[in-house]
Amino acid sequence: MAEEEYIQQLRSKATELFLREEWKDSIDAYSNLISHCTHHQQQLSLHHPDHLQKLHKSLCIALCNRAEARSRLRDFHCALQDCDRALQIDASHFKTLLCKGKILLCLNRYSMALECFKAALLDSQAAGNSETLIGYVDKCKKFEFLARTGSLDLSDWVSNGFHGKPPELAEYIGAVEIRKSDISGRGLFATKNIDAGSLILITRAIVMERSILAGKDLSEDAQLAMWKNFIQKVSEFARKCYKTRDLIGMLSIGEDEEELEIPDIDLFRPENVGNVDSCEMIDMEKLLAILDVNSLTEDAVSANVLRKNNDSYGVGLWLLPSFINHSCCPNSRRLHVGDYLIVHASKDLKAGEEITFAYLDPLSPLSKRREMSMTWGIQCKCKRCRFENEVFTKQEIKEIEIGLERGMDVGGVVYKLEEHMKRLKVRGKEKAYLRASFWSAYCEAYRSDRSMKRWGRRIPAMDAVVDSVVDVVGGDHRLLKIMVEELKKNGGGGSGLVGMEKALKLARDVYGKVVKKQAMKTLVEFCVGD
Repeated sequence: MAEEEYIQQLRSKATELFLREEWKDSIDAYSNLISHCTHHQQQLSLHHPDHLQKLHKSLCIALCNRAEARSRLRDFHCALQDCDRALQIDASHFKTLLCKGKILLCLNRYSMALECFKAALLDSQAAGNSETLIGYVDKCKKFEFLARTGSLDLSDWVSNGFHGKPPELAEYIGAVEIRKSDISGRGLFATKNIDAGSLILITRAIVMERSILAGKDLSEDAQLAMWKNFIQKVSEFARKCYKTRDLIGMLSIGEDEEELEIPDIDLFRPENVGNVDSCEMIDMEKLLAILDVNSLTEDAVSANVLRKNNDSYGVGLWLLPSFINHSCCPNSRRLHVGDYLIVHASKDLKAGEEITFAYLDPLSPLSKRREMSMTWGIQCKCKRCRFENEVFTKQEIKEIEIGLERGMDVGGVVYKLEEHMKRLKVRGKEKAYLRASFWSAYCEAYRSDRSMKRWGRRIPAMDAVVDSVVDVVGGDHRLLKIMVEELKKNGGGGSGLVGMEKALKLARDVYGKVVKKQAMKTLVEFCVGD
């Protein structure tokens, strides 16, 4: 009796802490309670079945509540272990099934979560919670469909002006695989043809850290504080989740790229639970190197953020996108929605083609890209860089660069460049490379009434240059912006309708096929109007 009274005291203390949402202390209290319950049940003989049954019930509830507390602290691995222990005692325990389903949903294991919620619906307690449970069942079905098909539609959210929280998304991995890359180490490759705008993958950040901008840029102190918080969060999450720790450990540290193993893409699918018996820790030095090489920011040149707070700056770690290498002729872009990163093709991709991002601004000249590449620690050897490395040594191109730096009329710069390309017999993609490198001059010329009045008849039409540049760098926000500005300047009419269709096609390259046509018009107005 004394032991039972003591167990009751432990239960009351743990419940009080749990109800006060003091999760860490409640976990300790429940651990103490579970330990005493386990020890006490071993002492009870078969002659006390009523006592044993009560003890089993107490143990089941304690495990379930500890699982809930652990899940609140994102210790999902241990929380699932508690749920499984509780379900071994009572396979139909309503609260445990609900708790386990919510944890599995957080881990994007939609099918497994669905089974838990369906089992919970069969319990008599489901009557008072049927609406909540049916909501979870519907959510799991929706997410499982998106994870299987990649059929994403953000039309309603966009059309409503991004009001409310960002929609919850499901993780999706399209027709891709990880292979050895000619660019650097390992890369992500298409396994079938992918149309421009089509989804490649959707993935949630392992950890996301955001900071408020006091001015245009983060101060040095704010950057250090943000980076410290980010590292601490990643380290803590990796410590709690074995699968996450194993996957983070597979990422590059920027050295010995050719020696790295090629992981199977299936390891990154949420349904794959990973090696739960793994005990190898990532040392802090390696973790810092991994984060330095693989962390992504929301304000990258290859990214757009839907409903971005212009006063915030975000950095995160996403696993599969970490395998995407740089190219000055990128074929994919990123779209950020909350903590989710959506990667889509910004150009048509062929089966076997490597998927690439632009780490550096692709609409800048070779000299600027070389400057920026030093920051990233990369040496781009793409076709464009090799071609420009040769052509930028020519005196004619050097003179154009000098003229631009000295304030030469941008219309004259564009005219001179186009004439030199004719003389040098630069055609096709090579012409587009140079147009992309001198895009700032083209853009300024097209926006200047003075330049267009003087040079307009002697330089290519804006839409022709945009088409040419899109062909080599894919969809880009700035190319879309100038196209829409031109449409507004010229008004509607038949040619305006044709222009709008071209703009919407380019918008799909920039933002992906995430909304329907009418919502895409709204998205263009919101994002291009910034």
